[in-house]
Amino acid sequence: MEAADSKRVLLTGATGYVGGRLLSLLEQRRVPVRCLSRRPEALRGRVGTATEVIAGDVLDVTSLTEAFEGIDTAYYFVHSMGTEGDFEEQDRIAAMNFAEAARCAGVRRIIYLGGLGQSDETLSKHLRSRQETGETLRKHHPQVLEFRASIVIGSGSLSFEMIRALVERLPVMICPRWVQVLAQPIAVEDLLAFLLEAFDLPDRPSQIYEIGGPDQVSYGEIMHEYARQRGLRRWMIPVPVLTPYLSSLWLGLVTPLYARVGRKLVESLRNPTLIANDLAARTFSVRPRSVRDALARALVNEDREFAETRWSDALSAGGRPRTWGGVRFGSRLVDSRTAAVDVPPDQAFGPIRRIGGRTGWYYGDWLWSLRGFLDLLCGGVGVRRGRRDPDNLRVGDALDFWRVELYDPPNRLRLCAEMKLPGRAWLEFEVTGTETASTIRQTAVFDPVGLTGLLYWYAIYPLHQFVFAGMLRNLVRAARSQ
Repeated sequence: MEAADSKRVLLTGATGYVGGRLLSLLEQRRVPVRCLSRRPEALRGRVGTATEVIAGDVLDVTSLTEAFEGIDTAYYFVHSMGTEGDFEEQDRIAAMNFAEAARCAGVRRIIYLGGLGQSDETLSKHLRSRQETGETLRKHHPQVLEFRASIVIGSGSLSFEMIRALVERLPVMICPRWVQVLAQPIAVEDLLAFLLEAFDLPDRPSQIYEIGGPDQVSYGEIMHEYARQRGLRRWMIPVPVLTPYLSSLWLGLVTPLYARVGRKLVESLRNPTLIANDLAARTFSVRPRSVRDALARALVNEDREFAETRWSDALSAGGRPRTWGGVRFGSRLVDSRTAAVDVPPDQAFGPIRRIGGRTGWYYGDWLWSLRGFLDLLCGGVGVRRGRRDPDNLRVGDALDFWRVELYDPPNRLRLCAEMKLPGRAWLEFEVTGTETASTIRQTAVFDPVGLTGLLYWYAIYPLHQFVFAGMLRNLVRAARSQ
């Protein structure tokens, strides 16, 4: 791919799994990139110096005009899988807004990543919406290249995270019918190769390309292959019926999925996702690798402790940010504590930047797990998302059922809650001091909505006295022992 100023790219979904990796590849090839994000502050710390970040929302057509100025090609990686309510209608509106704005701005081409599956009445709502999104884009823009992919295998991908968690944690697995449905997986490296090659294709009418690897396999066969490569013995017990809701709860207990995304994923897994034609093979030079090779490569990346990007880093993973305008909040409720420690700020901040994930929360981890399980039952994110990296954070990272809102080492870390709550909540750590001594301030803030919010806060307030006091005490101990 040769970069040219006249071939500026607009990239959506740059905080997501595929978009994040594609951004890195485009930057390596020195392609001028502009990223569109509802929360640009979550992106600015992770893009190259030559990459633009601009605020915009595909559900607000007026915010797209500036984003499309001077753009040749636009990558559309937007979907509402993590949202509540009518995600199909949101997807339609978003695609129409995007395509209309692109056409009016003279954008040459839109490249879209959708879902593989034969269009009929049995298609799940999720897959149907992905395909309707492609139809909407084509209806409102003259040149749309749509890729339809099945399971994406790569370190950090949603499907791979699910497979890895199930096989690693469960010697015996209960397998509903969807575990035996056939799919045609593709390695994330091969998917990215298609997306990059589409940038350089000569002008052509809109087209749909079905892409996947050479193997037609079920989720069960993929799990068996994963277990073989990891040297694990696993037994799978088929069951005739397990509803999407029960399956989503089952997945949420042992995998990084939370119930809302899990339910939509399970509903889509009932559909075979197989390639029906060879148009992609005749158009592109990419020759996708086998499932065995794709898993082997993903495992190499997993052994490095973290993936380049993770599905849970997508800001949409926690659902569309809730709008609190028009709701009257009472006074914010605050639990703030300080402790002195005879170490410099860098050392005092060390345990704070490693909080959550495998490290845990320094006190009452079983209580945090219980809170996550209750959140999962309510359709929330639970605590299985973990964290991207055991030692480093960045703004926008998922951290169990929190999201990193501010990260300024070695001074401050602020987390915004994404669990189900009758209000808004934050947990913040601040370190100040000299070369020989520091003060750690730990603050929990809750913005309640109505009587329910107040009752919630005071109901759990006794637990806060133990948990937050114990957390701060153990943070001080961890800082001294480094």
